[in-house]
Amino acid sequence: MLRMNTFGLVCSVCLAACQAESPWPQFRGPNGQGISTETNLPLKWDETTGILWKTPISGGTGCSSPVVAEGKVWLTSATEIEASPQQRKAKLAGTMLADQKLVARAITLWLIEIDLATGNVDRKVKLIEVEDPQPIHSLNSYASPTPVWENGRIYCHFGDYGTVCYDSRADSILWKTRLPLDHRVGPGSSPILYENLLILTCDGADQQYISAIDKDTGYAVWRQDRPSIRQTNGEFRKSYSTPLVIEVAGNDQMIIPGAQWCIAYEPLTGKEIWRVDHGEGFSLVPRPVFDGDYVFICTGYPKAHLLAIRPDGSGDVTKSHLGWEHSKQIPTIPSPLVVEGCVFTVNDAGIAICVDAATGVEHWRKRFPGKYASSPLYCEGRIYACNQNGLTTVFAAGDEFDLLAENQIKGSLMASPVPVDSTLLLRSVSHLYRIGKQR
Repeated sequence: MLRMNTFGLVCSVCLAACQAESPWPQFRGPNGQGISTETNLPLKWDETTGILWKTPISGGTGCSSPVVAEGKVWLTSATEIEASPQQRKAKLAGTMLADQKLVARAITLWLIEIDLATGNVDRKVKLIEVEDPQPIHSLNSYASPTPVWENGRIYCHFGDYGTVCYDSRADSILWKTRLPLDHRVGPGSSPILYENLLILTCDGADQQYISAIDKDTGYAVWRQDRPSIRQTNGEFRKSYSTPLVIEVAGNDQMIIPGAQWCIAYEPLTGKEIWRVDHGEGFSLVPRPVFDGDYVFICTGYPKAHLLAIRPDGSGDVTKSHLGWEHSKQIPTIPSPLVVEGCVFTVNDAGIAICVDAATGVEHWRKRFPGKYASSPLYCEGRIYACNQNGLTTVFAAGDEFDLLAENQIKGSLMASPVPVDSTLLLRSVSHLYRIGKQR
């Protein structure tokens, strides 16, 4: 079997490089895979116990996860002016899932800075105002993509509504740009940084491409259109995944699943390295993960599969580089975890499974309470999974199931949990919590 790196080396290199600047700079952390090297994270808490602070999010709502750097927590949010019934009817005429969509007459998009030690809101920066925005799905928000932090700059992406680079040290917006796209249900893909580039996934119903823009100026550097898709209906061409950069035989690859295809690109040029046809899947949200042998992806709607792909090929490797496939109760929104030789998933309906990373053989399957959109977190042999009713289930990362704790707070948890300094940040729809022991 292919072996580019041990799992520990893959993670430790990424973690060491990123944590020198920020403990949690992007969606799913330094290595983008929901894995933390923090110690002594809290195991048990509730609404009145173990809460260091609880801060109202005054800038509306959002599903984006917090990022942490230099003693500050950054998150995005949106305030909206609700559309009238007449405006809603006109906006949704002839669209699919109309009864599940939210319509606003106007929105304002914000970046909020919260002091990590105190929970005080230090800054609230107005980034973008949008008249007549595209509708969103009721499970989505106008501020769902997680920002990315680097050297005091916060790069905030809101899909079709715009992308902004904010310099926190100068307290100024460096640049704004907009890449028009028909998301149909709102934006979801988070941005990533690679060297001098900000990479954006633009998989809309109308067009599908990857964009790289200069992180200092916001100007386009390269654009790579996606391959041809069999489906002609735009509803089945859109997608919302976030790129993952991995190293294969000394070279970096950027893995970006989309409708029908999972593709690896050269990050600096956008040149395609390999592709896999995963079938008719669309609206992929989960971010890929990598263990040194396989890239693991979830294939989206209408029925998600979990695929293990060897990333050492070139061209169309559909018939040659698929290691295994698991097709029962795979998530369409939460991302997977690969740790301890296993792949762990918690699907939207709360079905948690553990499969062997090398073979795909299932070790166990359990039902957790509630519904899930948040991606799980791994730390010190534990996995933290947060549901939409404010419950965090903590269980052991092993091939035998071991429930460690169930912790309930108020509000819905759509954002993914963030570990920092032996504490846990949880973003509900209305509040940001810091959970841990008093010092």
